[in-house]
Amino acid sequence: MIVVAGEALIDLVPSAVEPAPDAAPGGLPALLPRLGGGPFNTALALGRLGARAAFCSRVSSDRFGTELLRALRADGVDTALVQRGPEPTTLAVAEIGADGSAGYRFYAEGTADRLFALPGSLPPRTRALSLGTCSLVLEPGASAYEALLRREAARGVLTALDPNIRAELIPDAESYRARFRAWLPSVGLLKVSVEDAEWLGGDPRAWLAAGPDAVVLTRGGEGLTVLTRDGEWSVPAEPVEVVDTIGAGDTVNAALLHRLAAHGALVPGGPRRLTGEEWRDVLVYASRAAAVTCSRAGARPPYAGELAERS
Repeated sequence: MIVVAGEALIDLVPSAVEPAPDAAPGGLPALLPRLGGGPFNTALALGRLGARAAFCSRVSSDRFGTELLRALRADGVDTALVQRGPEPTTLAVAEIGADGSAGYRFYAEGTADRLFALPGSLPPRTRALSLGTCSLVLEPGASAYEALLRREAARGVLTALDPNIRAELIPDAESYRARFRAWLPSVGLLKVSVEDAEWLGGDPRAWLAAGPDAVVLTRGGEGLTVLTRDGEWSVPAEPVEVVDTIGAGDTVNAALLHRLAAHGALVPGGPRRLTGEEWRDVLVYASRAAAVTCSRAGARPPYAGELAERS
C-alpha cells in the first residue's frame, strides 16, 4: 500500500464561460469548485492507476470535505486514516496563465487540514509514504506531518517528498529552506520542479548526498530528468495540447510511485538500484500520465486504461 499524507482542499477555478452581461466591472469570471490539494490529487491518481493507496489527512465535515472523501473512495482509495473536524475546508483560488500554468491564492486560516495530528501506526502493509505541498508549511499540522515522515523513514518505509512550493504561504523563506534540507536524510525519493529547485536555492545533485536515493526534476514542456548517484537520465515531455497544468505534478508523483512498484523498487534503496533503462520506463510512464492531466481542465488524473490507449 502507498499512503499519501497531506491536505485535501477545494480549488476555485475560473470558468471558461464569458462573464454574464450584468457582471461586475472588470469582467470577473465565475469560479467553479474543483476537488484538489497536491496530496489529494496524488492519492486520487494512484487509485485511478490501480495502485493500492490510502489517504492520511484531517478533512472537514462540511459539504466540501464530504465530497473530497466520496471522490477518493469512488476511485478505490482507503480513507480509514483520515481524521475529521468541524472547521472549514481550505480554499485555493486558481489563476490560469495564457500558457495554461496555474497560480494560487490560499484561504487557509482556521481550516481543518491545519489541525492534523500524528496518527498511530500506519498499516503494516505500507510500502511507501508520500508527502508535500501546503501540509508541510502550515502549522500546527506541518510539525505532525514532519514527525510522520521521520517516523516512517526510521522504520524502513520508502518516503517520497514533493515540496511543491507555494511561496505566498511561507513567511520565512530561509527558515523553510533550512527545514527542507533537514528533511532530506529521511527522504527516499525527491520530486521537484526546476522552478522549485531554483527557489530552494540548492543543487539537486548535492541533495542526493544528503539522503535521497533519487531526485526527479520536472522540466515542464522539456520533460523529466532523474538524478541518482550512478547517473542521470531524461525523457522528453509527451506531446499534448495543454488546457491547464493543474494537478500535473501530482499526477507525476503518483505515476512515479506506481511504476516504481512495478519494478519492485518501493523499498529503502530501491530507486537507487534501478538501471537507466528501468528509469526511462518510469519517467515515460509519468510523462504520459501528466500529459493526460494537462489535456483537460482541472486536476483530473488519468485511469490506467487511458494510459494503455496512449502507449
